[in-house]
Amino acid sequence: MPAASAETALHLADLQVGEQATVVGFRERGAYTENLLRLGLIPGTTFQVLRRAPLGDPLEIQFRGFALALRPAEAGDLIVVRK
Repeated sequence: MPAASAETALHLADLQVGEQATVVGFRERGAYTENLLRLGLIPGTTFQVLRRAPLGDPLEIQFRGFALALRPAEAGDLIVVRK
């Protein structure tokens, strides 16, 4: 999959409820990133934002048939593009 350009790459916090996005990569590979990879949030995975907490953190995404709550600040190394 081609790398996302600076104009199209988004942070998880930039997505709105109901939007779909695709993982294109990671800025850095830390322990949290490794956990996301183990859960199946790998490059090429498409997910949908299901809901957001009242103050915006965490948000819930759905991919591969299950839902996952993520704090955008913790998942800051995740690079996504809108689908």
